[in-house]
Amino acid sequence: MNLLRTENLTKSFGSLIVTKDVNLVVKAGERHALIGPNGAGKTSLVHQIGGQLRPTSGRIYFKDVDITGASPERICQLGVGRTFQRNNLFRGLSVRENVRLAVQAKRGRLYDGLTDIGRRSGHFGALWARADQILEQVRLTEGPERPVSSLSYGEQRQLEIAIALASEPQLLLLDEPTSGMSPLETERMSRLIESLPAELGLLMIEHDMAVAFSLAHRITVLYYGEILASGAPDEISNNRKVRDVYLGGKH
Repeated sequence: MNLLRTENLTKSFGSLIVTKDVNLVVKAGERHALIGPNGAGKTSLVHQIGGQLRPTSGRIYFKDVDITGASPERICQLGVGRTFQRNNLFRGLSVRENVRLAVQAKRGRLYDGLTDIGRRSGHFGALWARADQILEQVRLTEGPERPVSSLSYGEQRQLEIAIALASEPQLLLLDEPTSGMSPLETERMSRLIESLPAELGLLMIEHDMAVAFSLAHRITVLYYGEILASGAPDEISNNRKVRDVYLGGKH
């Protein structure tokens, strides 16, 4: 089943075209990497899928539901989670509190913790239990009461994935999950991504070719806003056009 499908997706800012006639498909359970040179339109494409940017033309379908121009909140409710290049965390709160708030938002009980009744309710205890379960899933169980500001950069990226998973997505958009990481942090993040549920679809922007080629079932290459090639990792690595403009030629 196709989780995500775009049809001739185009976004322009005046005369600047950042995506042009992009036709992309992500299937259920597929790990799909999006690569390309800086300025190729990768983040602009993901912003359109996630609702942060409205396309100039074309359509976006999630499980055959037209989500073109829908709000990020609506798209999240339908089952699309995402992370961003820059961390978007409550730095003054604890690791556990960040995830619990995300779980509350998903379950429509965001203000439960503001009253004594809410804090004493069994529902509130279930929120903490679910937060702990997600932290275990992303391998971030050491010191859950630590403030986010005390985390390493790699741990903060792990926490972002935890918050995205709290929305119980069927498709997860990852924007450069290993960007700025040390080799050890990159390895840890790669293992985390690899361990995510097999039924969860991933669309991942990735600059590290070793990570992209090791994790992806399918790779799409963007070049000046257009799809240059799309296929299995071995097809992309042997594609002459891709090698010329990105993997070892002009760029």
